[in-house]
Amino acid sequence: MLNLTPDEWTAIRLSLRIAFVATIVALPFGIAVAWLLARKNFWGKSLLDGVVHLPLVLPPVVTGYLLLITLGRKGLIGGFLADLGIVFSFRWTGAALACGIMGFPLLVRAIRLSFEVIDRRLEDAAATLGANRVWTFLTVMLPLALPGIIAGMVLCFAKALGEFGATITFVSNIPGETQTISAAIYTYTQIPNADAAALRLVVVAVVISLAALIVSEWFARRAGLRYHGD
Repeated sequence: MLNLTPDEWTAIRLSLRIAFVATIVALPFGIAVAWLLARKNFWGKSLLDGVVHLPLVLPPVVTGYLLLITLGRKGLIGGFLADLGIVFSFRWTGAALACGIMGFPLLVRAIRLSFEVIDRRLEDAAATLGANRVWTFLTVMLPLALPGIIAGMVLCFAKALGEFGATITFVSNIPGETQTISAAIYTYTQIPNADAAALRLVVVAVVISLAALIVSEWFARRAGLRYHGD
């Protein structure tokens, strides 16, 4: 056993909750954007694609700072939301938002690739049988894209689990509220003789990430066999 302390368990549970919420909330938006980029041609498509993937190339601290000046209590939008009782900065919900934004490009890319390889003739066949666009999307495209959706969700979850720069800039490093595994490891590296605690959390992060990848591979294989055959 790793003999984790209560504070370390708290950081682990908080990281899992943040990563899970970030992935689930980002999923419908990711599917919609992926479908739009894969199936539609429109003015500004390249710009939208660039904006979606921008968090991959921007320093995470820049993303966190942009969130802070936009959604902070005195931000352009954050001030209005604060008056309504909705606060993201220095809250775990803000950490989930930052993690979701950082993982969003990976989610979209995996789902988009799945949509792009679906034969358009299947959609045409569904239309000739009387299915409208919504029903075709729900019963044809989504099931066929399921392996990519699962892969995208795992990539987003893993990115959210390990995110550090954007979250610490936007929501700081508050134990029990915003201190994730990554933030806790950083804290331990700043404390003398805390190497053992940092190593324990490193091991936990590796185990969780590896388990997520194995489970996602299993689900992706099952989905592939179900909808594509051998």
